[in-house]
Parts: sequence; structure tokens; C-alpha cells
Amino acid sequence: MNQLPKPAGLFGAGELLQLFRDFQPHTKAELSEWTGLSRSTITQRLESLIQLGLIHPASSAASTGGRPSAQLELDPFQRLIAAVDFGATHVSVAVCTLDVRILAASERELSITEGPEVALAVMAEEVRSLLHSIGHTAEDVGAVGIGLPGPVEYSTGKPAKPPIMPGWDAFDVPERVKRDFAHVAVLVDNDVNLMALGERHVAFPDVENMIFLKVATGIGSGIIAGGELQRGAQGTAGDIGHVQLTGGGDIQCRCGYTGCLEAVASVPAVLSEINGGGPALTNVAGIIEAVDSGHVQAIQAVRQAGRDVGEVLTTCVSLINPSVIVIGGSLSRAGEHLLAGVREVVYSRSMPLASQQLTIEQSIVGREAGVIGAGVLGANYLLSPDVIDKLVTSAVRQAVG
Repeated sequence: MNQLPKPAGLFGAGELLQLFRDFQPHTKAELSEWTGLSRSTITQRLESLIQLGLIHPASSAASTGGRPSAQLELDPFQRLIAAVDFGATHVSVAVCTLDVRILAASERELSITEGPEVALAVMAEEVRSLLHSIGHTAEDVGAVGIGLPGPVEYSTGKPAKPPIMPGWDAFDVPERVKRDFAHVAVLVDNDVNLMALGERHVAFPDVENMIFLKVATGIGSGIIAGGELQRGAQGTAGDIGHVQLTGGGDIQCRCGYTGCLEAVASVPAVLSEINGGGPALTNVAGIIEAVDSGHVQAIQAVRQAGRDVGEVLTTCVSLINPSVIVIGGSLSRAGEHLLAGVREVVYSRSMPLASQQLTIEQSIVGREAGVIGAGVLGANYLLSPDVIDKLVTSAVRQAVG
């Protein structure tokens, strides 16, 4: 177990539940050893969690003799999570368990420009359809996690002047979702933050410091530091797409400024560069096909985009000192040419101590990273100590009343 003991007084039922989040069976003796709590106190805390249906008996532990110790484990099916990832032209939806195991999933074409009422209605329809397909109803859902392709004020769940989302600015997403799912917690975040959570959950669970970079129609990053997602004061941490490059010149960016990373290294920028001296490509699939076929102009444009991304990441490496940088988003499917450009600049310009053990890799999770991250967001909320302790307190009051 990777758990540091805490003073016994701090281990309420919610804190005790965190020891079960590896979803492995544990005995009361183990829990007492890890927490410093007495067996009687452990039993009392566990009873509250058992009554809530969160903890249940598992198979017996191996014993060196005498009566085997009873084991308990966290029930991942106790509540379900609706996980949603909105892109510019699609919405991915999944229903998952508390250990973020996907039970059903779908993807549907949808333009984010259709506005929040249309998009969130489509989302609700997809969630209900998936629940029905696995024999569940909306009553089994405890949380809805949503990723949006633009800045989000995390504390309110409201988008904040998102460039490609007309009609979404300051829209109360949680309030709208609760019209369809009245009893659930609604958690809304930037899509790249959720991609970072999803990538770490699947591919890098033991990495404490990492950056996930999405290179697509837009460019943004999700930052994990000290094992926690970093959102910053207003939720805009990681918005590196609008950092001005030294060689960005007067290229206009959709944010209104010039010379931004996004203006020179995003998919539209790469398409423009290729089309200026080669075939008329219209989308990222065309870029990848051209690169794979050895088209020199396409390869040079993608590699230069990697160098431009690397210039900004070099500063990030100095500030955050990550051990892993993951490159995701649609342009990452161009593979080693993009990564080679990133590595060329980051490794040559970063201080040796910061880069000697730094790995820069293509996303392992790929397109599912966002929806998995939305599931992680929901699970982290539902299983957080504060939420669990409130459930315990409410159950006690109902029993007394």
C-alpha cells in the first residue's frame, strides 16, 4: 500500500474508504496497522460504509493457521458514472463503474457550434440509451463528468469565453444537465485536463509529475503535479496554445493575438503550410496519409510543428520538472515526425538535470483518454472523503430521526 499513516483522529469513514481505492480486499488487521486505529474503531467506521453499500465482504484472506481473517472490499458497482467528452465535431459518452471500468460506450457526430441546449440534450439521450443497454436506469448514476473543448471555470462548471463554442460562454452546464438527471453531481472541466487524468489512470498510474499535450484543431495541456491535476486559480492552467512564440511573427490567432503556438502548430496551421507548396489537404487524415506516403512538404511541416511545440514545452519543463510528457490529440497520429520535432528542441534546450530522465511519448490511450478522464473525475468526487462523510452523517440522522 502506498498510504502514509495519519493521526488516528483524522481517519473518519471517508478517509478509511481511501484505503480501499486500490479495489483489492483488505482485512481489519491491515486497516488497523495502516491507520493506527483500534479494531473497535475500524469496525465502527466500516459498519457505516457497509450500510451505505460501499464496502462488502470479499473472499477470505490466506491464513497461517486458525480461523482465516475476513476480507472486505470496495464495490465498484455501487454507483455508476456517466462520462462525456465533447470535441469540436463529436461527443463520446460512456457509462463506467467507480473503478472507471467502461460498461458501455458510444460516439456520435455533433458540432459543438450547435450550442449547449442541443449538445447537452444529445448527451442525455446517449447516456439513457447506454444505461438501458446494460439494464440500468438514471437512478443508478451518481455523477456525470463532462469535458468541453474550451476554458472552463471549474468551480461553477461554466465555460469561459471558449473560442470555438458560440453560445456557451457562462452557460450553466450543471444546471442544464440536472434537468435530465436531477439527483447527480455534475462535474465539468476542460477536455485536455480530462485527457491528462485518463492517460495517467491507464498508462502512468505511478507517475506523480506529467504533462499531457493535445495537438489538434487547438493546442492545450493538462498538468499533473504531485499526483494531482493542477487547474490554477481560475481553471486556465495549461492553456499553452496562446503562448507567443519568438518566431511566430504576425500570424493571426483566433484568440485575437498574433504569433501564438496554436496559430503556427495546430492542425489548421499545418494544413496551411502543406497546402502552400503541395497537395490541397483538408483534414488531419490527409496530413497523416501524406506523411505516411513520404511527402516531404508534409513531413517538414509536421516536424516544424513539433519544434514549435517543443519551444513552449521547454519552458514548462523548467517550471514543472515533469518525468513524462505525453503528446496526444489528432496530430499526434502523425507519429514519430511530430515527436522528433518536440524531442529535438526540448532535449537540446532544457537543463540536463530536468531532462536526463524525462521521457516524451505518444499517447497510449488515444481517443478514449478524455472519456476515461471524465470517469476518473466522477469517481474522485463520489469517493472523496468529504462526500463519503456527508453520506454517513445523513444516514445517521435518518436512522435517529
